[in-house]
Amino acid sequence: MKFKFFNSKTIDWILYLVPVLLMAAGLAVIYSLTYFNDKISLFYGQLTYTLIALIIMVVLTFWDYRNLRGLAIYLYLLGVILLILILYFGKSAFGATRWLDLGFFQLQPSELMKLFIVIVLARYFADIYGEIKPQHIFIALILTIISAYLILMQPDLGTVSVLSVGALSVLFFAKLTKKQIISLILLIIMALPLIWFNLKPYQKERVYTFLNPSSDVYGSGYNVLQSTITIGSGGLFGKGLGHGPQSQLNFLPVAHTDFIFAGVAEASGLIGSMVLIILFLILIFRIISIARISKDNFGMLLAVGFGAVIFFQMAVNIGMNLGLAPVTGVPLPFVSHGGTSLIMNAAIIGILQSIYLRHKKITF
Repeated sequence: MKFKFFNSKTIDWILYLVPVLLMAAGLAVIYSLTYFNDKISLFYGQLTYTLIALIIMVVLTFWDYRNLRGLAIYLYLLGVILLILILYFGKSAFGATRWLDLGFFQLQPSELMKLFIVIVLARYFADIYGEIKPQHIFIALILTIISAYLILMQPDLGTVSVLSVGALSVLFFAKLTKKQIISLILLIIMALPLIWFNLKPYQKERVYTFLNPSSDVYGSGYNVLQSTITIGSGGLFGKGLGHGPQSQLNFLPVAHTDFIFAGVAEASGLIGSMVLIILFLILIFRIISIARISKDNFGMLLAVGFGAVIFFQMAVNIGMNLGLAPVTGVPLPFVSHGGTSLIMNAAIIGILQSIYLRHKKITF
């Protein structure tokens, strides 16, 4: 049996390289943010998660992504069960209950569901691609609403928005008719007031702060204000790792998670920030390319959904750091601290690599 997996033409090395560079950047910034603040354990934890993530990324590359078709509904049900367990056994932090304490690992099921919802909907629509009926759209919306509702109960509006974008991207690319697309857009618009009236007061306050950041600079607007100051203090070339006054003196809140982009900007300046954004754009471009060359609808829809999830998280995180989007706690993919998030993003890259690898004829 002869494998030709490692032929340079069967592996998308850019798809490997960009996430690795982003992970390295995240580790460097997390180290600089935690070393002088007696939180170095966060760095070592992230380093461990990175090693696990890299292993999973490689393993999934050589595991045939088409096996996910048979596992899709089981993965979705697993995600729902874990989200229900959160309601009874979840660990709370910062006013939200989002984690299951496994002793050796803090599992965040909502991060898993970002992956699972794309897989189950890609599986569902792959078989009826181009032949979508209203009842099919209804079932897809029900699957999405169930998972979104359970995540909202934590509460975690940011993850709900990411999950919804992933689900809707799969739905829109399942070759809907123009009438179905228009109807779906109108349905989403009609649902916005309902979503607004069911937001918690602090979530509405974040939207008000986004519209007028200076309205409460010592309260709800503090994080955004400090983030923009931190980004500005980096200047053109940055202060260097461990030398940023905003992040090192703890003016920048949750600098290793929600506002890590501001930490990157302070350390590396405008140049470093632009390099980071360019890396993300290269990654999104590669994902789009994989969607286009996929040999089956399932692979194409997986790539579309995963690409939307990564792009949306990147855009929202950077946007809220710049004061261009409400603060929702959405992490920066591959860069922000967080084990479940990092491992799930690495799994996405592994699956995408598997799609790319199998779009060519491989000799065994």
